[in-house]
Formats: sequence, C-alpha cells, structure tokens
Amino acid sequence: MKPETPQTPPGSSVKARCCIVGGGPAGMMLGYLLGRAGIDVVVLEKHADFFRDFRGDTVHPSTLEVMDELGLIDGFLKLPHQRLQKMDGLFGGTPVRIADLTRLHTKYPFIAFMPQWDFLNFLREAGKRFASLKVMMNTEAVDLIRRGDTVAGVRARTPGGIIDIEADLTIACDGRHSTVRERAGLAVEEIGAPMDVLWFRAGRKADETENLFARIEPGKMMVTFDRGDYWQCAYVIAKGQHDAVKARGLQALLDDVVRMAPILKSGIGDVKSFDDVKLLTVAINRLKRWTQPGLLLIGDAAHAMSPVGGVGVNLAVQDAVATANLLADKLARGCPSEDELDAVRCRREFPVKMTQGMQVVVQNNIISGALQGGDRPLKVPLVLRLLTALPWLQGIPARLLALGVRPEHVQAKAAPSP
Repeated sequence: MKPETPQTPPGSSVKARCCIVGGGPAGMMLGYLLGRAGIDVVVLEKHADFFRDFRGDTVHPSTLEVMDELGLIDGFLKLPHQRLQKMDGLFGGTPVRIADLTRLHTKYPFIAFMPQWDFLNFLREAGKRFASLKVMMNTEAVDLIRRGDTVAGVRARTPGGIIDIEADLTIACDGRHSTVRERAGLAVEEIGAPMDVLWFRAGRKADETENLFARIEPGKMMVTFDRGDYWQCAYVIAKGQHDAVKARGLQALLDDVVRMAPILKSGIGDVKSFDDVKLLTVAINRLKRWTQPGLLLIGDAAHAMSPVGGVGVNLAVQDAVATANLLADKLARGCPSEDELDAVRCRREFPVKMTQGMQVVVQNNIISGALQGGDRPLKVPLVLRLLTALPWLQGIPARLLALGVRPEHVQAKAAPSP
C-alpha cells in the first residue's frame, strides 16, 4: 500500500474539532471511535507506515471485546495471529504455570499475538468509511499552537514543509517520548524498572512446538513467543548492562540463549550481529496532571508501562474507549472544559496505578532477584508455587492480564449513516 502523505501546502492550516497526535493503539482507536461518532477528527502519524521495532503485539481479551462491540471482530480475527491461553514457565528449572485464560468467563479467552502494524492498518482501513476521520501519515507534531493559556492545535512537519493543525481539542497519544508532553511542560513521575530487554527473532521450523513462555535462571531471564514462522525473543538484562553484554560478544549471548531455550538452536543463526538485537529500555512512569486547557494526554504519553504482562497496548486502547465515552458528546458541541477533560484521568488513573503497582511487585520480587544471579539455586516464589499447585487460582492472574483492573466498553454512539 502506498503511504499516505498530506496534500496540504506548506504554511497553510488544517482545521478540525479534534487533533490526535500519534497513530499508535490509543490514537488510532480514539480516531476510529470519534470518527464513528461523527466528530471532525484528524490523526497525525509522523511515519509513512506503522512498521516499527518494539511494537507491542499482544491483543488481550479486553481489546478483543472492544473490537466485538464495534462489529469489527470477524474481520480482525481473519488477520494472521497466534493464540495463547496458558502461560507456562521454568523457574530455576522447576515448571510453573502463571495463568490459565481458559478459566475466564469471557467471549474471547485468549491473547492474540498479531503484528501491531496489522492492528493499526486494520483500524485505518476500517475508519475510511467515516467522512469525519482523516489520518495524515508523514506528519510529525513539533510544537503546540497556543492562544493565551489554551492549546489551539499543533504545528506539524510534513514532507512538503510546516503546516498548522488548528483544533478545539488536541489529544496527545504520541508515546512515552511524547513531544506534546515536553512542549506542554508536564512533569513526569518516574517509578523505575530494574531491567532492560534485548529483542530479537530466531527462525522457527514448522514442526517446532513448545508451550513454555518464560524461563528464569540465576542472573538470566528470557521470554519467547511463537509467531508462526519465527520465535520472538525477549532476553531480559539488568538495567544498564547492555554495554557489558555487548562486551562479552554476540556468541556468548547466543550460547546463553540456546542453553536456556534449546528449541531456538536451529533458528538462532538468524541473529547475525548485534544489529539484529534491539535494546528496549524499560520505564514505568506517569503524569500527575493529564490536561491543560484544550489538551489531553492518554496512553503511553500519560503513563508508560513495563512490558510485564504485555498490557501496554490494551491499557492504551482502554484509555481511548474511556476518552470517547466521556468526551464524544461534549466534542460535538465544542471543546470540553479542562474539568471535563480531567474526567478521563479520574476514570483511568486507578487502573493505571494498580497495574503499574502489580508490575513493580513482579519486578522487585521476582525479576530483580533473579537478575542478581549468584551461585545459589533459585527458589520458586510462594505465589508461583501456589498458582502451580492450585489450578483454580490461575484464573486470578489470567483475569488481571486479560481484562485489566477496570475494563472499558464502547458507549459512545455511532453517528447516523448518511
């Protein structure tokens, strides 16, 4: 598909009721929901396409239910994906079961592994039926437009030059390194994480199958995802140890990987240099204030999540659904007040804090201890021993992973068809 590029002449302006900055899960879902509600909305995506490293690929039941409520689920599940229901691992060589999604009373009791670019492209294509929704690729927000204390849109860089996007409401969905957040001067509360992740692929043969999800050994941790024709691998290292890993050499890293996961032996040759091993710097943070007059931040721009549980995409989608539920009717009449915008934070802050709190507990009590290494064998934590021994308990982490603390459901009404 040929990338969409803006046709607006440089120096001119685009006007919309709402400008969404960032075409990730929060931005594209919110754009779809507001377009569906008949709101004049433009979504800005700075790249020419959605292909990116480190895109979260886990679509949880909470998001699948949203797609069902929108009437999109049949087409969505026709896209290539793999399904995960039981999360098994090895902790110091001892088998453990972390969660069992088959115990959930939900319409879609599985996590779908799907390239995020397929998810985003699907939303973009589905949204083309709404005349009020415009997605502008190759359009990067570089500054805010202000009228006094009120944000009145963004200034954006396009292949043809700088243009202005004037909007009653600007919503920042531009990720953990948000330009809008920086330009707005909103302070970030850093919570911290003890690890970073090395992200790479290893080839997979058609007859290679394995149910193991996570492997933890003294000083080492790795997660593998079966992606059909390859294994997606996340090798967890202690925070700030990337240079030390590189100093040991690529072969030492790959030897550790194959020793932990022998099934990767046949395909590990796909990793030919450190250029094939991408560093994901893990961070957990959140804003205390998500708004200014005319401005709202959601998704990773408001709260960066740890990769623990793979919930980031789904928290972003939940933010988008809550935002549309709370603001669509008000946007039809103009820009909501800052108090009305802050209702989104009031609705979503509790699940964000609870989820981040659970991630911190896992990081501090399981991951950090394992990464410290040492000669002593790892002892399986009590909680994992209980989950493994008492299968009925496995539905509890499954529910937290699959549906989250406060799942959102589509309430914003669709505009009448023309």
